[in-house]
Amino acid sequence: MARRNVAVKREVLPDPRFNSKLVSKFINSLTYSGKKSIAQRILYDSIDRAGERLNEDGIEIFHQAISNVKPVLEIRPRRVGGATYQVPVDVRSERRVTLAIRWLVDAARKNRGERTMEQRLAGELIDAFNNEGVAIRKKQDQHRMAEANRAFAHYRW
Repeated sequence: MARRNVAVKREVLPDPRFNSKLVSKFINSLTYSGKKSIAQRILYDSIDRAGERLNEDGIEIFHQAISNVKPVLEIRPRRVGGATYQVPVDVRSERRVTLAIRWLVDAARKNRGERTMEQRLAGELIDAFNNEGVAIRKKQDQHRMAEANRAFAHYRW
């Protein structure tokens, strides 16, 4: 790892439809092979579809789904005297958002049975909105692991 300079955080421009930086970050993580316009269409269609299915505002469903998937704790490996312990640590707010977006996209890509990506992503957003689904299960598994390893919390650095 280079130790000279700190990586500069680039500011993400808000998306054109909702004027939201969170939506823009989601689009960037959904983008595949540089096809950003296709990723935009997929996300906007799935937000609309989720809003229609639940008879609510689609962007509110999106924001609530992201906040439901955000993890509070994670485990990090820490070497102490030849032994490696799984130490539970709090997750920084920026990393919370990144993990939530990553888990939602991965769950929609891999674990859904619907035909198109719009349907998969809409289904995963609805499941996350209702506190169920693969992304929520991933968050709960991570919290369960952190809770099980709470005895090693004093190794936190």
